[in-house]
Amino acid sequence: MTGRNGFTGRYVAAELEAAGYEVVGLSDRQNVTDAGSITANLLDREAVSAAVAKVRPDVVLHLAAISFVAHGDVDEIYRVNVVGTRNLLEALAELEQKPQIVVLASSANIYGNAEVEPITEDTPPAPANDYAVSKLAMEYMAHLWAHRLPIVITRPFNYTGIGQSEQFLIPKIVGHFRRGERVIELGNTDVVRDFGDVRDVAKAYVSIVKAQLSGGTFNICSGVGRSLADILDMMAEIAGYRIEVRVNQAFVRSKDVARLVGCSGRLRQVTGVVPAIPLRDTLAWMYAPK
Repeated sequence: MTGRNGFTGRYVAAELEAAGYEVVGLSDRQNVTDAGSITANLLDREAVSAAVAKVRPDVVLHLAAISFVAHGDVDEIYRVNVVGTRNLLEALAELEQKPQIVVLASSANIYGNAEVEPITEDTPPAPANDYAVSKLAMEYMAHLWAHRLPIVITRPFNYTGIGQSEQFLIPKIVGHFRRGERVIELGNTDVVRDFGDVRDVAKAYVSIVKAQLSGGTFNICSGVGRSLADILDMMAEIAGYRIEVRVNQAFVRSKDVARLVGCSGRLRQVTGVVPAIPLRDTLAWMYAPK
């Protein structure tokens, strides 16, 4: 697994281990002390090849990526998300015994401002930022390896939970309420997103692995659109007070996607997994972590 020590990876690894899998993480951090991780930078082809040859994985979950849309280094977004993924696939294809399944995490951002709702896997892509373009490019590149590897592509919609950085919208809002702050500065306040819980997302990944799919593309989402006002109302109810919202133009993205609400029918049909955690419960969990 790549990205094991990241926000999503920690939850996915825990679910996999609970299901009886032995999880080995690929990390580029030189000071990783986790006995279940080995070190190799995805941009170092030889190091990735050596690491993959050493582990000889039966299952591969590739979660590592530059995942923040407003990441400042555009070059790094493309290098990590496209070239890094290619290096991994090349190393896996060189194995004498190939993995049973290779799951690549793409993103619902590739749909952009779709003209239909809910968005299905057949909705034409219309990426509206470099992050989304990098993920779509990764998907196209991965198709070049589909004849040699059993590649499954996931397109997670927005999701959150304890441990996600406050550079993301919901942790930022929850963090302000937890600290008792009375004012918050936000960017586009009229966006609508399909927000899921990271614990449901982790279960979805494990269900895909258990199903041993040989290919396909799958949305991971709740199917429910929530506005920023909805989230602020829920947090006001949870925290017992309302916060003043000020729009900071520095946070406003000119090409922001207005609505992003998905359909997970294909995943449900194949795995039987249905998102089970309401957003309000997720927010309450994040507000009062144990």
